[in-house]
This record gives sequence, structure tokens and C-alpha cells, in this order.
Amino acid sequence: MPEVDLSNYNNVITKKQQIGRLLFKLVWFCLARPIPRRMLNPWKLFLLRLFGAKLHRKAVVYSSAKIYMPWNLEMDEYACLAPEVDCYNVAKISIGAHTTVSQKTYLCSASHDITKSNNPLIIAPILIKDQVWIGASVFIGMGVEIGQGAVVGATASVYKNVEDWVIVGGNPAKFIKKREINA
Repeated sequence: MPEVDLSNYNNVITKKQQIGRLLFKLVWFCLARPIPRRMLNPWKLFLLRLFGAKLHRKAVVYSSAKIYMPWNLEMDEYACLAPEVDCYNVAKISIGAHTTVSQKTYLCSASHDITKSNNPLIIAPILIKDQVWIGASVFIGMGVEIGQGAVVGATASVYKNVEDWVIVGGNPAKFIKKREINA
């Protein structure tokens, strides 16, 4: 049986990306993180746009959100990254209109190929469509698409696509019921 050998690990994140991440981290830490919660949201969106994020002017990003590579983030109108969301967006993460990603959620667009001895980094985008609610402390894995109007219950772990207008929960996330909105 072959052994895991990380001496051959090749980081696919370029030096330019690493420098960009370092600069963004410093800017965010000094100029956004000290701002309470969602105050001065246009300022935070401006800082994210400086580093390539594509954000609607009505998107909301809380000060305590962690964004790994802002140039891989897209948010539509009234999309929200709540407090302490960890957006590990090595690959693109897109969040649709009127969608809330609740506190302490982890969006993870990268992993490692454990079938190879050097565990190379693998990436796949995450797409969260319009009118979705992601509950608190949810994990969403790489390559997942959350369908329009879906709800992901608190503490769920999502490894597969979620259909439109359904409620899922658990670890791994499973169908609970259809979502119906009564006006």
C-alpha cells in the first residue's frame, strides 16, 4: 500500500494570489473588522470591490465575516453574509438575491484529493441561488448548488446539491419537506 507523502505537495495558489490575500487581510483587519456588525456597510463593500469582489450595492457583509479571496465572491441585491461566516472561496462563491447566509456558516470551495499520495488541492465553485436561507453553523462543501428558495437548517452539512424550494437538515443534509410561503 502506498504511503501519504506530503513532501511533493505543490501549492496551486499563486504567489500573486497569496500576496493579494495578505494585503486584503491587512486592509480588512484594520479598516473593516473594527466596525460594529453591519454599520458602514457601503464602506465594507467598497473595500471588497477594491480586491475584485462583484457585489450589488445592496448586498450586506458583516464585519466579522472572513473572506479568503474576495475576487472569487459574487453577491446579488440583499444577499447577506452574517457574523462570523467563513467564506473559504478558493473557487468562486456566488450568492443570489434575497439570500441570507447565517452566522458561523462555513462555505468551503476547496478540499484535497485523498486518492493521491501528495493530497493535491482540488476546487469547485459554490452557487447559492435567490431567496435561500442558510441557517446558523451550516457547512456547505465544494461544488454544491443550493436551489432557489431552499432552506438549509441550522448545523446541517451539505455535500450534495439541494433542489429548489425544499427544506433540508442534518448531517449529511437530507430532504425534510417542501417549502411553501404563505403570504
